[in-house]
Amino acid sequence: MQPNPELIRTIANRYAANLTLCFPLRRTSLQLARAIHANFITFGFQPRAHILNRLIDVYSKSSELRYARHLFDEIPEPDKIARTTMVSGYSASGDIALAQNIFEETPLSMRDTIMYNAMITGFTHSHDGCSAVSMFREMKREGFRPDNFTFASVLAGLAHVVEEERECVQFHAAAVKSGAGSITSVMNAMVSLYSKCDLLNSARGVFDEITEKDERSWTSMMTGYVKNGFFDSGLELLEGMDEGMKLVAYNALISGYVHRGLHQEALEMVRRMVSNGIELDAFTYPSVIRACATSGLLQFGKQVHAYALRRQDFSFHLDNSLVSLYYKCNKFVEARAIFDKMQAKDLVSWNALLSGYVSSGHIGEAKMLFKEMEEKNILTWMIMISGLADNGFGEEGLRLFSCMRKEGFEPCDYAFSGVIKSCAVLGAYCNGQQFHAQLVKIGFDSSLSAANALITMYAKCGVVEEARRVFITMPCQDSVSWNALIAALGQHGHGAEAVGVYEEMLKEGIKPDRITFLTVLTACSHAGLVDQGREYFDSMETVYCIPPGADHYSRLIDLLCRSGRFTEAESVIKSLPFEPTSQIWEALLSGCRVYGNMELGIIAAEKLFELIPEHDGTYMLLSNMYAATGKWEEAARVRKLMRDRGVKKELACSWIEVETQVHKFLVDDTSHPEAEAVYKYLQELGKEMRRFGYVPDTNFVLHDVESDGHKQDMLITHSEKIAVAFGLMKLPPGRAIRVFKNLRTCGDCHNFFMYLSRVVQREIVLRDRKRFHHFRNGECSCGNFW
Repeated sequence: MQPNPELIRTIANRYAANLTLCFPLRRTSLQLARAIHANFITFGFQPRAHILNRLIDVYSKSSELRYARHLFDEIPEPDKIARTTMVSGYSASGDIALAQNIFEETPLSMRDTIMYNAMITGFTHSHDGCSAVSMFREMKREGFRPDNFTFASVLAGLAHVVEEERECVQFHAAAVKSGAGSITSVMNAMVSLYSKCDLLNSARGVFDEITEKDERSWTSMMTGYVKNGFFDSGLELLEGMDEGMKLVAYNALISGYVHRGLHQEALEMVRRMVSNGIELDAFTYPSVIRACATSGLLQFGKQVHAYALRRQDFSFHLDNSLVSLYYKCNKFVEARAIFDKMQAKDLVSWNALLSGYVSSGHIGEAKMLFKEMEEKNILTWMIMISGLADNGFGEEGLRLFSCMRKEGFEPCDYAFSGVIKSCAVLGAYCNGQQFHAQLVKIGFDSSLSAANALITMYAKCGVVEEARRVFITMPCQDSVSWNALIAALGQHGHGAEAVGVYEEMLKEGIKPDRITFLTVLTACSHAGLVDQGREYFDSMETVYCIPPGADHYSRLIDLLCRSGRFTEAESVIKSLPFEPTSQIWEALLSGCRVYGNMELGIIAAEKLFELIPEHDGTYMLLSNMYAATGKWEEAARVRKLMRDRGVKKELACSWIEVETQVHKFLVDDTSHPEAEAVYKYLQELGKEMRRFGYVPDTNFVLHDVESDGHKQDMLITHSEKIAVAFGLMKLPPGRAIRVFKNLRTCGDCHNFFMYLSRVVQREIVLRDRKRFHHFRNGECSCGNFW
């Protein structure tokens, strides 16, 4: 039986009429489209192209592209409308590769300006300005005429990549020549483009020519001023705006202040905004909360939180910002409560809380949260890997990096930075070299974050020349790079060079920050450059308007005490603008330990017992001071006090990397498979060294032992000596021995390694808690100033 053409036409018209009800798109549009689709599948109706095109359009605009693509693929010869709809849908959703596939498969005869516009817009939204400009040029080359929408899109794309004023002027002239130069949307794009190139006078000229300014016009000009730091011009612009448009301008100003670290100005702008009767919205909250979090203004942040609750303003961005506020102010219970109450959590939510746990050192909670996460992205892995490294869990950081790759995630340069930091923590030089080689192979070696991590890694692995080489070969350096190199040189005893690099940094126009001064003061302290260090400390406030913090004062106290200038150190402590912190008393106690200043050391220790009674270092330093002067009863009393308070001493541990495997040793260690051979070798080395004049310094036996022979036996079992001996046994002749220790090395070990470097004619590099020691030919890089 032949189908009735009239009946088919009637049914088709009915389906087409029903599909028109889907436009303009509403919440029910997708449900209606699905019902129509299901209906003609059920009854076996074969729709014509115009019905399929409408259905594809509904699915595309409703973000149901898989259904749209299914229908598209069923069409034997898709027409121009179907192809354009799919290109627009994929471009709008960010699937630019799929959009490009359909575009390239479309014959030139079926393309039109709308299809080109969809591609240009897709590239622009994907921040691929080069491809947007390239597509624009192809469009003109193929004879298609750009319209207003084309210019608005390509100018926005150009803003992502433009570098020269000439390019801005060329595209502006092309827009004017085409007749689009007076269209508001195009002029708005021109304002943004000129602002991007720091051509604010040109941007303002275009802005003033716009006859019918819309909200985007004002926002583009305001954003240009704010991004370039011209806040006064932005405030002046604000005064001329209609009241209805001021909310966006206020948000731009507040965001700009926060971005530049001007948090007080941002909060003052919020007060002004509210006093003028303008209510905060979803775009205001994140900036305000971020300013409060960074400035530690918890109470102000709570007020904003309460304001949002009263207005019932809830969003991902607000909740995520609140999580950050509370964890940055050490209110983890509140941060977790907000996180748990969130009705829907996205990856940003999970990553925000994970970052909070990691940055505050709550690694246990971070690990549990990481396991809870059903979905992870590269940022999740990056936060966790870097967090483990920053908190001293280098081995776990390395393992997690391997897990990330097994899960199919390709590491970015920031992920490499995290795993390289793990190598730095462990002193895993060979692993670090391998990751460096991978960076070069992939092309990430020019990344600032990766290169900065490499400088620190090589420095902490005892290879300061490699750290210097990375710095020199970087295409550009920031303050972090300079700080890393200064710190590297200072750690390795090259104080004069570190100071020279600091002076060179100033000549290059790089402004020092708080970290810079910490590194310079440490370098001066390790090299005994007291007067120079004092001068740099004084310049912080007088020259650079950086108020010294407790960490800077502790470095200054350390600098003075290392040179025995205790009177000056006491004077500094008495003149502090705040109560002395544990860092400052620790620096004083450490200096007293070196010079045997018992009276002042006891005062410092008593203060530390009050401030941090659970810290084992105070008890050990004071006990060792007593032991070094033979006051065994006082030493025993301090150790008893330590036991009574439940404070456990951190075990001395040293480790060495041999063929990418890290071997760890404790004091008196017999757990290593080759312990017996190592001790035998140490005894042989000791005999050889005595012929060169080495005498064990039993003053560093910090237990009351009568037999001198027993004392010498106790000294030989120090963990760093075991690790060095193991390295000498296992590493090829001529290879430097690099050993790492979690605590400071003792005076006898230091003396031992100076003699040993002469006996074995090899460089021995020891990193303890404070610094590096390079032993060569019977001398140490620290010059015995440690």
